[in-house]
Amino acid sequence: MSDEPSTDGEAPITAERPDGAVPLTGTDHITLIGSNEEDTVEFYRDILGMPLVLRQPNLDAPNVTHLFFDSGDGRIITFFVEEGRQSNPAPQRTGIGAVHHLAFRFDPERIEEVRERLEAHGRRYNEFDRSIFYSLYTSDHNGLTIELTTDKFDIPDDRRAEVLAVAQRKREEDGSEYAKSEHLEAALEELGIPVEPADLPDAPTGAGGL
Repeated sequence: MSDEPSTDGEAPITAERPDGAVPLTGTDHITLIGSNEEDTVEFYRDILGMPLVLRQPNLDAPNVTHLFFDSGDGRIITFFVEEGRQSNPAPQRTGIGAVHHLAFRFDPERIEEVRERLEAHGRRYNEFDRSIFYSLYTSDHNGLTIELTTDKFDIPDDRRAEVLAVAQRKREEDGSEYAKSEHLEAALEELGIPVEPADLPDAPTGAGGL
């Protein structure tokens, strides 16, 4: 695919790296402002199962604790927490520049286990078919929306961007409003990647609150 500007004024969709960009190799970590350590550890370690791998002072504010969690593939999510900060589970009202939600992946064959773990901890959730993936939505102790998502097809991590870019082209070719399972399947076939659909239940496609 070409990196030339789109004739309709939109940025082109491509998995190729743009010229002159900073040579990144991936996501290292994402840091959020948390409440207190106890509630943060309870949700991200005890419910989502992320090991707490590092705890130290915030190097820019030593009175604040910096917690590091492994999200499951070595990529890290961290929180600045402080004793005495109260958690607020009310839904967040995000503005420009704020975090809308965090999404974490799970293996499709463990969907029932994911449901059971959430229910065992008294966590409400909604479940939706997002056409090219499947998601459960819950929220953390501070009202941040957490998406637990799984792929409908087995997509190699190192080819994910390439598959999505081709699926986008397939979507545009047939004039669909959004990418669908058939676009993803066609992209896998075009790229010579085995089409291995996951066994997932039917679910609504719309949106809904928690």
